[in-house]
Amino acid sequence: MPPLKLDGKLLAQTIRTEIAAKVKEQTDSGLPAPGLAVILVGDEPASRVYVRNKIKACDDVGIRHTLVELPATVSQRELLDKIGELNCDPLVHGLLVQLPLPKQIDNKEIIDAIDPEIDVDCFHPENVGLLVAGNPRFYPCTPHGCMQILERNRIETAGKEVVIVGRSNIVGKPLALMLAQKKTIWNPAGGDATVTIAHTGTKNLAEVCRRADILIAAVGKARLILPEMVKPGAVILDVGINSEGGKIVGDVHEEAMQLASAYAPVPGGIGPMTIAMLLENTLKAAVALDG
Repeated sequence: MPPLKLDGKLLAQTIRTEIAAKVKEQTDSGLPAPGLAVILVGDEPASRVYVRNKIKACDDVGIRHTLVELPATVSQRELLDKIGELNCDPLVHGLLVQLPLPKQIDNKEIIDAIDPEIDVDCFHPENVGLLVAGNPRFYPCTPHGCMQILERNRIETAGKEVVIVGRSNIVGKPLALMLAQKKTIWNPAGGDATVTIAHTGTKNLAEVCRRADILIAAVGKARLILPEMVKPGAVILDVGINSEGGKIVGDVHEEAMQLASAYAPVPGGIGPMTIAMLLENTLKAAVALDG
C-alpha cells in the first residue's frame, strides 16, 4: 500500500477559509481587520518570493498588510527606528522582519526590538520563554504547521517516539518543545511525545533516526535522510528547503519517503502550512489587542 501524502497545500487552504470567516466576523462586529506589517531588507530573490506569498495569503483572508522595503545598505539604527514606528501603530497587529538580513545588521537586536505582543513569528525571547513554560502567546509558524498537519490528519503523537533532525531556533528546538509538552487548555498543541533532537553531528545518526515513529527532517541538506535511516511505517515530515539545479528539494530522499506510512513532501507539505499559521497568529494578536 503506498504511503499517504500529507497535502499541506490543501490543508492550508482549508485553514485559510476558517481564518477568513473569523476575520469577517471581526470586521462585521465593527473592529478593524487584522493588520500585518512586513519589513523586507534588500532584494534577495528568495526573500522576495516568501514575502510575496505572505502578502497574497493576507489578501485571500482579508488581513490588511503593509510592506516596508528598505535597501540592503540600511543601517541598524534606521531599521530599529522603523520597527519602533510600527510597534506604535494601532493598526499593526503583527510585525515581522523577513530573514536573512544583511551582514551589517545584528539579527538578535532586531528580533528583540519587536513588541512581543505583535511578534507573530514568535522569535522574541519573551515569546520563546512563554512557549518553554507551556503558556504560549503564539506558536512559531513552521513548528505549528507541523503539529497541525499531524493533528488534522489524525496522526497520534502522544506516547510516540519522535526524532527531529535539526536544532535551529526556528524549527528544531521549538518543535521539540511543542511535541514533548502536555496538551493543556493553555497549550493545546502539546504533543505528549518522547522527543530526540539529532543533527548532522550526531553519532550513529541512521540508528537514531530508525527509532522514530515520527521522523522530522529540518536541516537544510538535500537528501540527507536515506532509506536505511527510516523505520518502515514511520511518519515523515520533510521541512528542509534546498535548491538543486533550479529545483526545490527536501532533506529526505525520495526513496526513503516510500517506506513511510504517511509523509509531508517538499514542496507542498509544511511550507504552505507555515504561512497559514502566520495568518492565524496575526488574527490571534488582533483579537488580543482589540478585543
